[in-house]
Amino acid sequence: MLRPLADTHGRVHRDLRISVTDRCNLRCTYCMPEEGMEWQPRHELLSFEEIERVARVLVTHFGIDAIRLTGGEPTLRAHLPVLVERLAALGTDLSITTNATTLDRMAGDLAEAGLRRVNVSLDSLRRDRFQELTRRDDLPKVLSGIEAALAAGLTPVKLNVVAMRGVNDDEVVDLAAFGREKGIGVRFIEFMPLDASGAWERDAVVSQAEIVEAIDAVFPLEPLARGSAPATLWRYRDGGGDVGVIPSVTQPFCGDCDRIRLTSDGKLRTCLFATDETDLRALVRGGASDDDIAAVVAAAVGEKGPGHLIGQPAFIRPRRSMSQIGG
Repeated sequence: MLRPLADTHGRVHRDLRISVTDRCNLRCTYCMPEEGMEWQPRHELLSFEEIERVARVLVTHFGIDAIRLTGGEPTLRAHLPVLVERLAALGTDLSITTNATTLDRMAGDLAEAGLRRVNVSLDSLRRDRFQELTRRDDLPKVLSGIEAALAAGLTPVKLNVVAMRGVNDDEVVDLAAFGREKGIGVRFIEFMPLDASGAWERDAVVSQAEIVEAIDAVFPLEPLARGSAPATLWRYRDGGGDVGVIPSVTQPFCGDCDRIRLTSDGKLRTCLFATDETDLRALVRGGASDDDIAAVVAAAVGEKGPGHLIGQPAFIRPRRSMSQIGG
């Protein structure tokens, strides 16, 4: 019998983010150090069977209706279409967040396996800047991957852009124009304190207000009603699609959050900025029943705090960086 996966603040959780690997083929400066990352040993990662089991428990017990695969870079996980096919059978809205560097050769297989849509992380359209940001000269591969995703019908394709002051904030309008040209929704993300170097500063955050003002001056916008999704959306007045901002820092949306996260090593996180985790891998490998797993998940979500407290004295930075948590 289905029951809502609710916390004490009245939020019902329906969205599951699953990290399938902590590895990545890029080295984005705000996410990972250039060298020295210690990858999870293979035996510590959840197997496809274990991922499917946890996902199935959450779908059948709590009505989870959206699953997004993340990393690291999820397409680096060997035989990913096999996992996609297993999860697609659960009947949820199944998507992936990827850097798209390998999508030119994988998009068709992923679509055939049952993947519905794709979010592509892309912070610059300038090849030299892309290389500086990611420490890899792979912008042509990303652009080819976007075209392959569109051709494979993995729509709507969306772009995720981390906006950083003095880094790529001068490309906000260019990236919005790229989205309009390609029929892609662009989602700008305020820079969050999850960088591996720990160098995040509030002054580096380009606020939602600044982003919207810059775009509206060139492509007039009108607001759309806000739902449970993290992005606040605007529609182009000329009918050219939409654009969104995820204002995690300046206008937190914690009160509407409906997401939980499963890390590649099987830890349940009730918030991107959680300072504690619940070990589901130990349960799965220790012979726990589906009902046992569901009970532990419900208890963990029940203890979820009201918000992340970024910018407040009580804020505590998570021990893991973004690549280790999963987006």
